[in-house]
Amino acid sequence: MTTQDTNRSTPQEVPVGAEDSALPVPEPPSRQRGDDRIPGDKSLSAQPSTWLAWAGIAAFLVFLLGILISVVIDSFGRAWYDDWLPTGFTPSWYGQAWARFELTHVIAVTLVVAFSVVVLSVLIGVPASYVLARHQFPFKKAVTALFLLPVIIPPITFGIPLATVIYNVGLGRTVLAVILVNLVPSVPFVIITMTPFIEQINPAIENAARMSGARMRHVFLRILGPMLVPGILAAAILVLVRTVGMFELTYLVSGPGTETLVVTIFRAMTSAGGSEPRPLVSAMAFVYTAMMLVTLIIALRFVNPTQLVARVGDTDD
Repeated sequence: MTTQDTNRSTPQEVPVGAEDSALPVPEPPSRQRGDDRIPGDKSLSAQPSTWLAWAGIAAFLVFLLGILISVVIDSFGRAWYDDWLPTGFTPSWYGQAWARFELTHVIAVTLVVAFSVVVLSVLIGVPASYVLARHQFPFKKAVTALFLLPVIIPPITFGIPLATVIYNVGLGRTVLAVILVNLVPSVPFVIITMTPFIEQINPAIENAARMSGARMRHVFLRILGPMLVPGILAAAILVLVRTVGMFELTYLVSGPGTETLVVTIFRAMTSAGGSEPRPLVSAMAFVYTAMMLVTLIIALRFVNPTQLVARVGDTDD
């Protein structure tokens, strides 16, 4: 055998243990469930708890929609007792309710009371919340707890002694009395809403303005004011909705000519000599619901309460 033949045969020999020292060939990654999903798409599979939560939300919406539909049908239907649907429809119940209970005057009183309470609550509550957020003083926690009481306890608890005082001073059954009793829970509500909002604003901004010669009034109106607008609007919306729907306190001190819409509906249901026809009460309830929805839609065009914290954070940056 020649030397050339020996060199040709050497590469074909595999030494002992060469298989173990060779580099492993990586296996292709296994495809997992959902890898072929387009980014942004969500899988329909979810945990049972998620489906249970969605089922609860769907049941609530169906229940709420069912109530609204039944009120609308009842407000337009002729009186019926044995069938699922009325034998005919008529808009006359709205005209009767409007004329019988003077709803134009009732709605005007409701709006006057609601907007007066909103304005006064903001004018009193915002400065008070600024003091609680920026200053330390004795018994601060006790004062804060006192502000919480009208919000967390039932209104009837303090409503009866408050109404007694109102009647003793001669303000009973007046619009001023309705406004005053609604201020009791509304001002603490503004304070509770605005205090954490002000605490998130960096005090260095106010200190820099004071060092530049700005007075407190200018600091409050030109520096803090624009930053507080989202919080003030959100608090005002919540107070507006709460005041329009407040029944207990308004019922205790209101009278003929000073009732709000929710109290008028209650009196229509429990009027002496038997309640009013059910479709007539349903027509008033639909007017009340429509008024609340229109107020909320108009208010939410200017502010989104769920973005309060984000806006404060952006302001700090």
